[in-house]
Amino acid sequence: MSDNVPILELQNVDKSFGPIDVLHDISLKVRAGEVLCLLGDNGAGKSTLIKTLAGVHKPTRGTILMDGNPVEFSGPRDAQEKGISAVHQFGGTFPLMSIGRSFFVGVEPTKGWGLFKVYDRRKANEIAVKAVQDFGITRIDDGDRLVGGLSGGERQSLAIARAVHFGARVLILDEPTAALGVKQAAHVLRIVNEAKRRGLAVIFITHQVMHAMAVGDHFAVLIRGAIAADFRRGEKTREEITDLMAGGETMADLEAQIDTYIASHESHSPPAE
Repeated sequence: MSDNVPILELQNVDKSFGPIDVLHDISLKVRAGEVLCLLGDNGAGKSTLIKTLAGVHKPTRGTILMDGNPVEFSGPRDAQEKGISAVHQFGGTFPLMSIGRSFFVGVEPTKGWGLFKVYDRRKANEIAVKAVQDFGITRIDDGDRLVGGLSGGERQSLAIARAVHFGARVLILDEPTAALGVKQAAHVLRIVNEAKRRGLAVIFITHQVMHAMAVGDHFAVLIRGAIAADFRRGEKTREEITDLMAGGETMADLEAQIDTYIASHESHSPPAE
């Protein structure tokens, strides 16, 4: 297979729920060792697109290809078995489970024979801790530690390390930095770069332009379920991307309108609608 062939590609994908069209003519490509940043405000259709990529929804029209070949996912498990793994905003972890148990939930390693097999806690803890530390998160050194005691960034790291361990080729990250502070977000962005370095195709969904620009190679802006812009790193400035996400109305115009309002209303901000 040529390195130029995208691992995952969408061609003219639509998704409708009855009479309601949610996605319109979506065409995207992501290659190995590349970060595709999917930018959009709330209600842009990002969640539906994620679920379509992850096998939750089937496209109403259009084609999904992997390695240049058309595929149809029978469900999320089928998509995962083909190498697509989605990590959601809070990591999909279990706060009251240990790190080792959460890492292997559903596929726990065992020891013993026949009816006498039991969960191999030591093996699970060793593998989970090593997988996370390989991504540079050295603070996690005890697999018996509860997931609920981890920071938001560490939970994201655990979920990403788990996906990679179980063979993900395409990593879909849904707003991984949205609820994190500056330091924790920086941890997650470093992990995104490490996944890219390892040759994974990463789809980074966010509405935070600065985070996208820090790791992205390829960018697509989604507005009302359609691709409003598709461009490579360095082709647009932060201000231009922000304007696109705002639907074309420049932030400078908005700031000017607010300043004019405040000046004419004795320094009172506009009321909320």
